[in-house]
Amino acid sequence: MTSDKSMEYTKSGVNIDAAASWVSKIKQLAEQTRDAGVLSGVGGFSGLYSLEHLGFENLVLASGADGVGTKVIIAQIMDKHDTVGIDLVAMNVDDVVTSGATPLFFLDYIAGGGLTPHLVEQIVKGVAAGCRAAGCVLLGGETAQMPDLYAPGEYDLAGFCVGIADKSQLIDGKAIKQGDVVIGLASSGLHSNGYTLARKVFREAGWGLNRHVDQFGRTLGEELLEPTRIYAPLLLKIRDSVCLKGAAHITGGGMVENLPRILPPGLRVEFDFVWEVPPVFQVIQELGKISDTEMYRVFNMGVGMAVVVAQDDADKVIALCGETGIPSFVVGEVVGEPAR
Repeated sequence: MTSDKSMEYTKSGVNIDAAASWVSKIKQLAEQTRDAGVLSGVGGFSGLYSLEHLGFENLVLASGADGVGTKVIIAQIMDKHDTVGIDLVAMNVDDVVTSGATPLFFLDYIAGGGLTPHLVEQIVKGVAAGCRAAGCVLLGGETAQMPDLYAPGEYDLAGFCVGIADKSQLIDGKAIKQGDVVIGLASSGLHSNGYTLARKVFREAGWGLNRHVDQFGRTLGEELLEPTRIYAPLLLKIRDSVCLKGAAHITGGGMVENLPRILPPGLRVEFDFVWEVPPVFQVIQELGKISDTEMYRVFNMGVGMAVVVAQDDADKVIALCGETGIPSFVVGEVVGEPAR
């Protein structure tokens, strides 16, 4: 992977560095509300809240909130709305499960202009399918009609998930040590990140969504609407089968920024960039003339979830993934010495 860094994502209107800055400010404000139950707050893949101080010994809730980003624009242009709900569930349950928690229930928020019963039904159909795949309940939600904010047919989505774990089951990365292996679980495509840059690249190349792309074996629009893979059931199997030391959901920031979030101080991952990158990322990079560095920072590059286990457990994890039909492969090794 080359070290040059372009700014194409910033040019497309998304500034990752600015996002990191406001997360820091939000953390400071959230700290003002902290109570005895908070185990981890803003900035993690999920927030962890212990119920021990309320009399529920060892019981911890894990929660997450996320959206689908500008992938909804593709759905609106193609007038196909039954898959973005799957994306919405995936983005949330796969955050929550990285803590070792079992997703319990999900809530959705749909806001738009000129919403119709058929449109809402199609979106929620996808949400329900995602919940079934994740093994959680669709407990409720909110639909807001805001014609002054959204044009007719436009909408945005947000989701919220709550999971549960025994305190002893929590996965926080503290057990990770030098020599451990990082295994990547294959993505199903772009998932739900980097769409602002992807749309810019295809727009400037003059590619319409109905264009058949030989590398994809289908139209560009069909490729871009491929649902985000849901890893929650597989991660729980891995948790129960081996010592799962850490898990990182590879979303905005890619592997290079999400994996460090779970590592103890003084450790880093030495990546082995030899896995086969799916065609959609290759096409985007070639059309947009985007550097390797930025590609691996913006997109998942074929790895939707990464897990950290001991060397001796690597083969067992890869076999478990194979049993569920999700390809997996070693993407790196933990190196360096823990801070003293």
